[in-house]
Amino acid sequence: MRKLVNPNYPFNPAKWPFFYGWMILVWGTIGMLMSIPGQTMGVSVFTESLLDELVVNRDQLSIAYMLGTMGSAFMLPWIGRLYDRVGARPIAIAAGIGLGIVLLYLSQVDRITEFFQSEPSVVLTFILIFFGFMFLRFTGQGVITMVSRNMMMKWFEKRRGLATGFSNVFVSLGFSISPLLLDSIIVAFDWRMAWILVALVVGIIFPVLVYFFFRDNPESSGLKPDGGYVMSERKKKYYFPVKKQFTVKEVLRSYPFWVFALILAMQGLYITGFTFHVVSIFDEVGMSKDAAISIFPPIAYLAVFITLGTSYLSDMIPLRYFLLLKGFGAIISTTGLIFLGEFEFAYYMLIIGTGIMTGLFAVLTSVTWPRFYGTLHLGAITSQAVMMSVLASAIGPILFSSSLTWTGGYGTSSLVCFGIFALLTLAGFWANNPQIKIPDPEKPLNH
Repeated sequence: MRKLVNPNYPFNPAKWPFFYGWMILVWGTIGMLMSIPGQTMGVSVFTESLLDELVVNRDQLSIAYMLGTMGSAFMLPWIGRLYDRVGARPIAIAAGIGLGIVLLYLSQVDRITEFFQSEPSVVLTFILIFFGFMFLRFTGQGVITMVSRNMMMKWFEKRRGLATGFSNVFVSLGFSISPLLLDSIIVAFDWRMAWILVALVVGIIFPVLVYFFFRDNPESSGLKPDGGYVMSERKKKYYFPVKKQFTVKEVLRSYPFWVFALILAMQGLYITGFTFHVVSIFDEVGMSKDAAISIFPPIAYLAVFITLGTSYLSDMIPLRYFLLLKGFGAIISTTGLIFLGEFEFAYYMLIIGTGIMTGLFAVLTSVTWPRFYGTLHLGAITSQAVMMSVLASAIGPILFSSSLTWTGGYGTSSLVCFGIFALLTLAGFWANNPQIKIPDPEKPLNH
């Protein structure tokens, strides 16, 4: 354990040929991509296979996913505080191994039910799949995502937006094309072998990479954020200095935290519900599975473009403007989903709006919390925001499946999402950086 928390083992980052923060971006990005099996887009391609193999229907599977996701969310604040104490490396190693074990478990869940009962019951199957989903979401969507992102944020300050923009591009692209990649593995082998292969990657290869290359922060190795980068006089006027390190209690009383956290959480609900049932959604309006899966690449391309541009601009522009743009993207996306199958342009509205949302999600989740509230309690603060997103994403699948069950379509769930996004977008007009209100004895903050 001592070696895991020693930042200079097995090598000292200060002796790296160039600023090690750039390597942290590479390994943090890989960490984010390793969380895909625990994200909804990584689970959604297995939904139909699970329904074919298990004695549960779509609503029951959605409820198990919802409860499992909720269970995982309540463990995240504890992990956030532990991360603040021990750093990124030990937490990421444990999460990677745990995710690999969970994937192996899920690949055999139908056989496990048969081991206990020759005629598997709905209750037993529900319980087993619930525990699988809970630890899948906890290790993947929760822990690996939080640790990898926070690690990258600590290595940059003045160029945080620009630096993480490169990471966000690959993360957005990877997340968006992962359904196609996983589906191709399922087609080439089967759903069971697909999960086994992914388990080997995240449970063995990823922890080894973490052991050698993850480092929690630059200061512990005698380095500075940004590698000692000195801003030009022109750029200094756009700089957003952190004048106070907020505690979790103070953050939870902050209006901007709730607006930003809720719209990010709402995206989790909407995207989770949409991707979990994407094949069924398109089928209900007379569109094929190929059309459903193929919607993700164009979303990815647009998201990459949005991420690149806004990541660079986020170092110079107040974040509430990006929040408003994200809200308008969400309104466009939900409108497209409401009218999908009725008007041809609705399909493109869905792509455009979701692409805007996805691209800005990566920027806002990366830059907002350290800029608004500092990095001293970053693990505890981000774990609160992640918990909200995880809880919201738990509701998404059951909201959409209930809409189908009770109304015969997905229009009602789409309207609910539209309304909430509209309200949160309106609230975003007053969600300013709380550091503005902190007195600056040297120079007033001008923005």
